[in-house]
Amino acid sequence: MPRLTCLFAAIALAICLAAQTGSKASKRYVISDFGAVADATTVNTKAIQAAIDKCAASGGGVVVAPKGTFLSGAIFLKQGVNLLVEKDGVLKGTTNIDDYPVIQTRWEGSEEPWTSAFINAEGMTDLEISGEGTIDGSGEEWLQKNPPRAPGSAPSQPPSPPRRGRPRLVGIQNSKRVHVAGLNLHNQAVWCLFILYSEDVLAENLKITAEHNIPSSDGIDIDSSRRVRINNVYIDVNDDCISIKSGKDADGLRVNRPAEDIVVENSHFAYGHGGVAMGSETSGGIRNVEVRNCVADSGNWAPIRFKTQPSRGGVVENITYRDITLHATRQAFEFNLEWRMAPPIAPPAKVLPVVRNVKIINVSGDVDSVGIIHGLADSPIRDIHFENCRIAAQKGFKLEHARNVDLAGLTLDVKNGEAVTKTDVQ
Repeated sequence: MPRLTCLFAAIALAICLAAQTGSKASKRYVISDFGAVADATTVNTKAIQAAIDKCAASGGGVVVAPKGTFLSGAIFLKQGVNLLVEKDGVLKGTTNIDDYPVIQTRWEGSEEPWTSAFINAEGMTDLEISGEGTIDGSGEEWLQKNPPRAPGSAPSQPPSPPRRGRPRLVGIQNSKRVHVAGLNLHNQAVWCLFILYSEDVLAENLKITAEHNIPSSDGIDIDSSRRVRINNVYIDVNDDCISIKSGKDADGLRVNRPAEDIVVENSHFAYGHGGVAMGSETSGGIRNVEVRNCVADSGNWAPIRFKTQPSRGGVVENITYRDITLHATRQAFEFNLEWRMAPPIAPPAKVLPVVRNVKIINVSGDVDSVGIIHGLADSPIRDIHFENCRIAAQKGFKLEHARNVDLAGLTLDVKNGEAVTKTDVQ
């Protein structure tokens, strides 16, 4: 996609220059000067928010978290205020749900009031969140307080309205020209870096890690946003490393905002349920995405992943994965239009989801299973092109309900069973 390559080079340069210019001229507001205490036990929400408010009221600048561990509930950035977490500095979230107010947002593909993130940016322009320090979501502590129920078990008491949930780590909504860089993002209680209804976003040089017992600990979620570039990130989590989304079912179809013009490059995906996944919330459409020059290993479930359900609708198209190295992943490829069809199952959308025009170029490595392409009888997956791909696997490639899948550029070395099995493939 030459157009995307040029576009994102220009976006990256513009965001970086704006951030550098702003940083040189910005006045610093150090949170310890506002009473924040770095003892990992004092709750510093009011002190940190006071630094943000003062910075905004004084014409803007940068709020600084210095060396030490500062415990806090949700904080809300304001226009003109950047956030810097310095080396050996830690912003650590509390595990008190009352420290995270309910805000208007989108949760798992539906617009609704939901728990705020730990670090919140709403309606911001020219924002930078950066540093060599750490933002820690206390994910394991959240689990200790509220262990997940066993599958099939009922809650001890019904939830009280409005619904509440664990806080995402960093939430960026309705914002433009955003730069997130350099940080260690760790143990998110649930999704880590959440980008919603935003544009011209650059996230780079990040390390995102979560213990493998923390459910739904996605690394980066790009939701109905456009012109987003992810560069040089390392992600090891307990759900998709990166998930690109656009709303779910009836509400996602109502909003009808695509995720589009997205580049992910020069990145390493260790353990996770996917490398860069499209979906499962696809209702607004996903288009014009390129993933390039990346590595996936450490038992990652499916580095190249497409997932949705018949109820979602939406068109996923013009997706390219190129120059990807795989090592010891569970699958290479997963395309599934009936992903996780567990009760209650929503009725199919009037127009079923569509996945089409996918290019997989220069992808090679060793995996357990080549994977699956599973479309719908009434909406087969279409126009999948492999070029110069070589996969060694224990198990083969299963294709169901697909049209125009060009396997000429895919060389398989499969030890057990057929290399490729096809059902309703033309």
